[in-house]
Amino acid sequence: MQNTGMVSLQDIIDDFDMKVIASNKKMDEIMISVADVTRPGLQLSGYFKHFGPDRIQIIGNMEVSYLNSLPEEEQIDRLSHLMATGIPCLILSRHHEASHAMLYTSEKYDVPLIQTNDTTSTFYASLVKYLNVELAPRTSIHGVLVEVFGEGVLITGDSGVGKSETALELVKRGHRLIADDLVEVRRVSDTTLVGRAPEIIRHLLEIRGLGIVDVKELYGVSSVKQQENINVIINLELWQEGKFYSRLGNEDETTSLLGIDIPSLTIPIRPGRNLAIIVEVAAINHRQKMMGYNATDALTARVFNSGKQEKRRAGDPD
Repeated sequence: MQNTGMVSLQDIIDDFDMKVIASNKKMDEIMISVADVTRPGLQLSGYFKHFGPDRIQIIGNMEVSYLNSLPEEEQIDRLSHLMATGIPCLILSRHHEASHAMLYTSEKYDVPLIQTNDTTSTFYASLVKYLNVELAPRTSIHGVLVEVFGEGVLITGDSGVGKSETALELVKRGHRLIADDLVEVRRVSDTTLVGRAPEIIRHLLEIRGLGIVDVKELYGVSSVKQQENINVIINLELWQEGKFYSRLGNEDETTSLLGIDIPSLTIPIRPGRNLAIIVEVAAINHRQKMMGYNATDALTARVFNSGKQEKRRAGDPD
């Protein structure tokens, strides 16, 4: 099921190590639901057309300098118009101290004042990126997500087909686990899907007959990763006699997730097949295709050129 998320202001404060200067509200009760962030320079000058009051507001050097150029009564008036719109919070960058006008209007309109040490541009970019991930449309997929040679590989298939065992072998071969059993997929842009594990099962693998293993504790922090882009999907299925399976790989299959088509493969399973190696090769092959090289196309060109050479040797025209 697709949905969109919300993130509490307290989580943002914790993740960016910010300081609350003034607030009468509980930060975990203030929910942010839009990824857009505003620097309210125009609003402080009195222009509110197209203003989004549900956005986080950031004040940096320019806004602070502008406010300081005004008499205190006018500062209070400008800030009052901004605070009265019901903005979720006002964040001061570059460790700027809150003025008396800010503290007064913050208390009057019950808008939290927050402080960060980061520069305005750096914090703005980081916050927008963070919110785009946290608030992205999302869904949950039954499968395993691993990073193989820098490619995010989502392994799907029926329960018991060997997804977790394949992931464990890949970890032993130096690759990284992102999620097992349940993968939270988020659409962070029109072309990018990001997958991660629910926090409660993060770094854990379930191996039938063995139980739950903690990959991070067994293989170290380099064996796991919190999230990864989903670049290719591999569906594992038991070999079905009579079913056609591609031998040349010249069919471009895709799987649609959250409206984005992701390149996909179906790998039939039979005793003796080394699935970890197959997944490794699939990841490398996908990267080659993204870089413009396709082994099937290269083979087709070789066959075509070989036929032309045979005709020339036989004296036939091209």
